[in-house]
Amino acid sequence: MSIVIKNLTYIYNEGMPFASKALDDISFEIQDRDFVGIIGHTGSGKSTLIQHLNGLLKPSSGEIYINDFNITDPELNLTEIRKRVGVVFQYPEYQLFEETVEKDIAFGPTNLGLDEAEVKKRVKDSMEAVGLKYEEYKEKSPFELSGGQKRRVAIAGVIAMNPEVLILDEPTAGLDPGGRDEIFELIKTLHREHNITIILSSHSMDDMAKLAKTIIVMNHGKIEFMGTPREVFNSNAIRLKEIGLDIPQTIELAIKLRERGFNIRQDILTIDEAKEEILRVMRGKGKC
Repeated sequence: MSIVIKNLTYIYNEGMPFASKALDDISFEIQDRDFVGIIGHTGSGKSTLIQHLNGLLKPSSGEIYINDFNITDPELNLTEIRKRVGVVFQYPEYQLFEETVEKDIAFGPTNLGLDEAEVKKRVKDSMEAVGLKYEEYKEKSPFELSGGQKRRVAIAGVIAMNPEVLILDEPTAGLDPGGRDEIFELIKTLHREHNITIILSSHSMDDMAKLAKTIIVMNHGKIEFMGTPREVFNSNAIRLKEIGLDIPQTIELAIKLRERGFNIRQDILTIDEAKEEILRVMRGKGKC
């Protein structure tokens, strides 16, 4: 499912004395089955952008096309779009409300008017997709689960709608390192095994560098950079710091080693690449 954004602008409190422009004439495309990471400091516009992608917010101007459907068209039935584009917001477990895991996940598919057998199949499939065994967890109260497990239930509820695009806004917020790693691994598996287009907002630059195929950097409502992780992080480290963003630790390490005179490649991105490059330099006694 392709997504095309054309000249998108959004103004909060438009026409009021305290109006502010959250998105400023941005345009870009997301290809089918891409894995897109959106990064930016607080107030950069990334969450506002995400809320436009399934019609939760209406733009002040501009257009959004999802598979040739203009979702900014007031005549369009957004229910069909929201079946195809699922959104998981920060702390999605706060939206859990049913007495069992199975009932909570079934809520969305049931509201689609599906028959009982199809709903049960979707619940079971989505639970298995997020690593929750159906027979073990279906009768449990979601409120008795760990934070990471609650997050998985919430994600399963969106997956049960069979979306073609899954949007996740800071999906690991508030989790401990173990829970964060589990959720990121889950997202990677969903993308790889279920061919879902992923749009992920996160403050973890190291995870973005490992997971995303395309990175969009937001700054004051505009797109500062867009490209592969290697293009964005390796070529723009200084500018990213200027606008208040971190860079992956491997790139930070490479920069410090080069400043100390070591002949380290400028395009390393992953831990394995950094390890290989450091060993190469050590074997060659690698100062310039």
